[in-house]
Amino acid sequence: MKFLADENFPITAFRILLESGYDIKHVAFEIPSVSDIDVTDFAIKENRIILTFDGDYGTLIFKLGYRPLGVVYFRLQNITADAPAYIVMNLLKEACQFEHMHTVVENDKIRQRRIQ
Repeated sequence: MKFLADENFPITAFRILLESGYDIKHVAFEIPSVSDIDVTDFAIKENRIILTFDGDYGTLIFKLGYRPLGVVYFRLQNITADAPAYIVMNLLKEACQFEHMHTVVENDKIRQRRIQ
């Protein structure tokens, strides 16, 4: 499974995932200061799941028809910079499916909607 961390995804969490052996790239290092559409196009081209704190990807998928492999949207409050990495790793251990899904991670629940 390959990931693309959006510019708003904490560098600390990105590094933890990278050092843990995950195939992950960060927008800030690959294609800095680009639009969400450009990020989505890059993720589609590289077959990567987007990790983001930006809710606009739902609009791109469900209203405009973009089809990235998946999006994990972190809608969290009062968290540390490393928390998203551990959340991703724990969800993967629990066999949570990110491919073909728009996943919303909140402090008290996780919601998923299929990307068709």
